[in-house]
Amino acid sequence: MVYVFLAEGFEETEALAPVDILRRAGLSVTTVAVDNGLLVKGSHNINVMADINESEVTTDDMECVVLPGGMPGTLNLEKSPIVTQCVRYCYENNLTICAICAAPSIFGHMGLLKGKEAICFPGFENELVGADLSEKHVCVDGNIITAKGAGVAIDFGLEIAAKLKGQAASDKIRKALQCR
Repeated sequence: MVYVFLAEGFEETEALAPVDILRRAGLSVTTVAVDNGLLVKGSHNINVMADINESEVTTDDMECVVLPGGMPGTLNLEKSPIVTQCVRYCYENNLTICAICAAPSIFGHMGLLKGKEAICFPGFENELVGADLSEKHVCVDGNIITAKGAGVAIDFGLEIAAKLKGQAASDKIRKALQCR
């Protein structure tokens, strides 16, 4: 199961583009509302109904965690003990962790980027503690995938799909979406 966490103030494109791509790839994807209820308001006042609440997340079938950025969404994700526990669980069990925009800062604060190539939204570089900062728009270093921002949300989703389903599956979606 791929869990995409949504906290109030999340960047809608950074969350929903990867969800769409990963579902097209045939992956089981569950959107998770952080805090109470299921309805989560994005940073551009778009309300999204999540599949489950964070209290329902289980590590039994977890294979990947995806954290969209946005403000104050990133700050709200980092405040959630469930989000950070899931990230830590994936990291310690060689599962995939993914973050885009400001959200890679969470990995940096947790000490997960030491010696890893990573990227984030400009201005958050100092939060990527120990990372080797990249010039790429999307970085894959082992089981860690980071991306720069909303403009590369589709590429971010395609990299996650390639990691979890293989490059051929990602390429097929890229072609169907008419991506460069």
